[in-house]
Amino acid sequence: MGMLKEFREFAMRGNVIDLAVGVIIGAAFGKITSSLVSDVIMPPIGLIVGGMDFSSLAITLRDKTDKAEAVQVRYGAFLNTLIDFLIVAFAIFLFIKAINTLQRKKKEEAPPAAPPEEVVLLTQIRDELRRR
Repeated sequence: MGMLKEFREFAMRGNVIDLAVGVIIGAAFGKITSSLVSDVIMPPIGLIVGGMDFSSLAITLRDKTDKAEAVQVRYGAFLNTLIDFLIVAFAIFLFIKAINTLQRKKKEEAPPAAPPEEVVLLTQIRDELRRR
């Protein structure tokens, strides 16, 4: 029973829950960017370069036969995935940059921390000794 209790405590820590939320949001964000790349960005690019559909670009190594499927290197799908990755990476970069900027501003705006109580008392004692 101790191991179950330990696991429950581990799973209910704030960091684990935050990580789970991050993974779920990341997966949803990945779907959004995949749709953005395949449905919004790539069609105009394909139109500009002559009506190409990048997702169907492939090099056929072996044609389909009655016994086996065709063997293809689907570099068009890879291009879509690469663009998808670049968009996600850039969005994360902008997000982290915004967080760092906010943290820097918060540090600049924060008043200096008060010295510890011991330091204040020692300063008072020192000043009293100087007056005598």
